[in-house]
Amino acid sequence: MKYFFSAGEASGDLHAAQVIRNLLLVDPNADIEFLGGDEMASEVGHEPLIHYKRMAFMGFIDVARHLPQVLENFRIAEAAIEEMRPDAVVLVDYPGFNLKIAKFAKKMGCKVFYYIAPKLWAWKEYRIKQLRKYVDEIYSILPFEPAWFGERGVKVEYVGNPSVEEVEKAIAELPSRKEFLARYGLEDRPILALVPGSRVGEIKANLPVMDAVAHRYPEMQTVVAGAPSIDSSLYASLTSYPVISAATLELMAQSRAALVTSGTASLECALAGCPQVVCYRAVGWKWAHDLFLHILKIPYCSLPNLVGGKIDRKTRDEVNREAIRTGVRGCIVPEMLVHNCTPDNVDAQLSQLIPDGNARKAQLDGYGRVKALLHTDSPAAANVAQSLFNSVNKL
Repeated sequence: MKYFFSAGEASGDLHAAQVIRNLLLVDPNADIEFLGGDEMASEVGHEPLIHYKRMAFMGFIDVARHLPQVLENFRIAEAAIEEMRPDAVVLVDYPGFNLKIAKFAKKMGCKVFYYIAPKLWAWKEYRIKQLRKYVDEIYSILPFEPAWFGERGVKVEYVGNPSVEEVEKAIAELPSRKEFLARYGLEDRPILALVPGSRVGEIKANLPVMDAVAHRYPEMQTVVAGAPSIDSSLYASLTSYPVISAATLELMAQSRAALVTSGTASLECALAGCPQVVCYRAVGWKWAHDLFLHILKIPYCSLPNLVGGKIDRKTRDEVNREAIRTGVRGCIVPEMLVHNCTPDNVDAQLSQLIPDGNARKAQLDGYGRVKALLHTDSPAAANVAQSLFNSVNKL
């Protein structure tokens, strides 16, 4: 069978590569073409039509600045699909680009599948019309999504969450604490991990707040989780704490607590069993925070809270706004958002999580519920590959 994959970011490249690896086990003669990166290339055995580094444009301004390249990417992708006429087009995350590919692929008579769906339950719900029209099935990595998308007429299968296997594998391969400390030149003291994100803007907005909070805990050893794509000079300009690059899971698993910028890292931190406060500073204006909450269709922003709760508009409207801002109740993980992401507010939450006590126990118990909800009998990538192969062979 013939398959066309499209992944526009590093994370999508990794997740698509895992699917391709499993797909070649169930369909050894698969003919695969793709847009993606080095991970996918390693599995397929040839270079991508377009490397994701030429695709990773985010937001209207960035896309407008690179419009000729964006249009060229569409032209290359559409020409390849038209020539190949794949049995299945598999889109991985990256909705701004991939939903346009879905439309073209459907026009060509291809069956279209979406792995790691657009987060329409949070924002841009209007895109549901595109999913209904152009996508045959979504492979969901969040257990509340099948009900949400299903109620809106989109076929969805929960396949498991790839972070579960990634964290389990990382923890299984962890060195002893003694080896970890020696490897990074750290002292044998409780560690406070600062995880400020993987994009320059996130790091600039959140690391100064995290750094200010960390200075209130001189008895702890503060360590910054560095993103491999970020130059060390950026961290040096914002903090004097040591930076460990490309070892975030390892660091969180060895830490007493963490301050984490909202995103996949918050779920990984939960799966690693490290108590956390979620931070998302962006800009600090109250009007921006109020707009932020108005645009969002959900009561929470972090994945542990989203997985552990019911997601619909009524829930958001009924949840007390103060609880959303401070994490005092109704949350597994406290979320400090926008203008509430200040050293004092973050510290008020962190101070409850470091010592043994009710707050720490409640969060760790919540992590257990999240793990149970995410559980599947086999890895997400294997489930996607088998379901994809079965669907294609029904043609």
